[in-house]
Amino acid sequence: MHKGRLEAFSDGVLAIIITIMVLEIKVPHGHDFAALKPLLPVVLSYILSFVYVGIYWNNHHMMLTSINRISGNVLWANLHLLFWLSLIPFVTGWMGENEFAPATLALYGFVLLMNALAYFVLQRQIIAADGPDSVLAHALGKDLKGKLSPLLYCLGIAASFVNSWVAGAFYVFVALIWLVPDRRIARMLKAGEQH
Repeated sequence: MHKGRLEAFSDGVLAIIITIMVLEIKVPHGHDFAALKPLLPVVLSYILSFVYVGIYWNNHHMMLTSINRISGNVLWANLHLLFWLSLIPFVTGWMGENEFAPATLALYGFVLLMNALAYFVLQRQIIAADGPDSVLAHALGKDLKGKLSPLLYCLGIAASFVNSWVAGAFYVFVALIWLVPDRRIARMLKAGEQH
């Protein structure tokens, strides 16, 4: 399989995920701005989840740009990631509709954690297919952000039952550290072009 098919399929799934999330925002029945106030938790959860899906789309694209070979394990690892990403609209809607209640925040964090772990598995399968000297293997290096994120998600999940603001802050912080596209792969690809 050519990596273009893998990327096109993944892009299509991510586009559907974003579409499903926005459809969860119901039009208010009122005709003034006050009618929008009850939608604030739904809109805030949508914005955070939109940013997360955008981060995954961006980094997934950069990662696929770097690869030369795709194995069956890469295909399954990619589907594994898409499975967890596909749950984002559900947990986003549940969290927003219930105004960030503890259980909803914890499940949201759990889905984010599983996405991070699935992305890690996909990276490892790509490196296994492309080899230890691949662009991705060199670009990841120590992968501090990749190792820190699951820890922060776990802290957010635990904080969900203590203070919803703290839990939300953990989730927002992880999004912020990933908001800037991961430049490690781009640097490695550029360095490879210069040699």
